Amino acid sequence: MKDLKEFVRDIPDFPKEGVVYKDISPLLQDPEAMHRAVELFLEKLDGIKIDKVIGIEARGFFFATLLAEKLNAGFIPLRKPGKLPYKTIKEEYALEYGTDSLEIHEDAFERGEKILIHDDVLATGGTALAACKLVERMGGEIAQCDFLVELEFLNGREKLKGYQIESLLKY
Repeated sequence: MKDLKEFVRDIPDFPKEGVVYKDISPLLQDPEAMHRAVELFLEKLDGIKIDKVIGIEARGFFFATLLAEKLNAGFIPLRKPGKLPYKTIKEEYALEYGTDSLEIHEDAFERGEKILIHDDVLATGGTALAACKLVERMGGEIAQCDFLVELEFLNGREKLKGYQIESLLKY
């Protein structure tokens, strides 16, 4: 099996000039690579009880659903405003210029449930921190946050101090 990094391609100047986008599409297209990524995530969760897996829109959904199935846990989508059909709770977070927000169904999980938060990339940590705050506001316990890719030079892990953070591929 090739190293998983070989399945991530760099796309220069996307979505804007100066950014090198880490495209995980080749990894998603290869069944062995996807299977290996799921195995590695599960190893990092060994012995940790998970009741629900939150996937952050949109690329966080890919592995979050696979992990939920393997963990015999429920899946919860965390989405941009206006995308969920039922009553929601919202958490705003800062962007470089302005703010954005995430929403979750108000009945997504019970108080005290153990939650795994998953996203494809840990960059500055703003989105993941918003997800953590939302879960805690609703009475959930964050068991771990995991990411396929971590862009270490953006120091997102610093913003998530106090949480268990795991990532498979670090750049």
